[in-house]
Amino acid sequence: MDGDGMLNVRDFGAAGDGKADDTAAIQKAIDAAAETRATVLIPPGTFLASGVKLRPHTGLAGTPTWSYRDFGGSILRLADGDAPCLLDLTGAVGVTLNGLCLDGGKLPGRTHGVMVDKDDYGEQEDNPRIERCRISHFSGDAVHLGRIWCFSVRHCMLSHSGGDGLRVRGWDGFILDNWFSGNGGAGYAATDENSSVTMTANRIEWNRAGGIVIHGGSHYNITGNYIDRSGGCGIRLAPSGERGGGHMTIVANVIYRSGKSDWRDLHEYESSHAWLEGASGLTFTGNVMHAGRDDGGKGQWSPRLGVAYQDLANSVIRNNVLHEAALAKLMVDLGGHGPNVIVSDNVGGLFIPPS
Repeated sequence: MDGDGMLNVRDFGAAGDGKADDTAAIQKAIDAAAETRATVLIPPGTFLASGVKLRPHTGLAGTPTWSYRDFGGSILRLADGDAPCLLDLTGAVGVTLNGLCLDGGKLPGRTHGVMVDKDDYGEQEDNPRIERCRISHFSGDAVHLGRIWCFSVRHCMLSHSGGDGLRVRGWDGFILDNWFSGNGGAGYAATDENSSVTMTANRIEWNRAGGIVIHGGSHYNITGNYIDRSGGCGIRLAPSGERGGGHMTIVANVIYRSGKSDWRDLHEYESSHAWLEGASGLTFTGNVMHAGRDDGGKGQWSPRLGVAYQDLANSVIRNNVLHEAALAKLMVDLGGHGPNVIVSDNVGGLFIPPS
């Protein structure tokens, strides 16, 4: 046992040399921690593992010395590309992951970094806390939370994975002060039932399927995020089946150079900073949007459109700033609205690329 009361995986036989498969040793340490609701320490090193199952009221902690480009400190590296995940939190109520590097190793397949995959929502809150972790290079989602009920993701980097940075099916979440960078899917995606999420002060950048993509979601607070270079909409709200979304505030976000069309074929309205569809009780205000192209003055200028909106009710889109925000049109009304939709005072002008 470590001096601060944590169980050290090396005491259970983990090598941490980047060569031996340490799955069994790490699992043994977690099972022992479950007996006293303790935390397991992953010391600095590279520990190969796959499909490790967290137990209720256990923790997994490491030394977070990673950077934007490099892994560092306590590294858990995926050993088996056929595994569904590296860390499985399914059924593990009250878990904390803190200070870890999870490396998918760019192995092929459909493996998530952290996964919750439940058949139903169960009888109590899940309450996982994922903090100060870098979770990158997985073939699936960096973090995949299926039928989650209460969660927080804070101060993490969820990046460079084949799926989404964070995919959520569920509700009652706090997503604060993270990087969602360079994923093949969206930075944040919720396309099944989803609601009651606060997203604040995240940097969401260079994600191929869009920045924030929400289908049928409700009761969101999306405030103060920086959304940059999305391969689709910076923010996309869409209905899910017959269910629309609503009761959302989207305020004071910076949305820059959305709709990067050379990554994939885009729907006409995906080349926009925001495409807001099928929502009731929406406030979209105080956001700043700007067109651009890739770093170093390279690539295509985008997006074509500023804000496209349709099928709204009891909603307000006003006081947004679109200075040099789009190539073709700033505001696109696609119609189909219900009562009391106010769109006004969205100031700005088109961007004219230099010749």
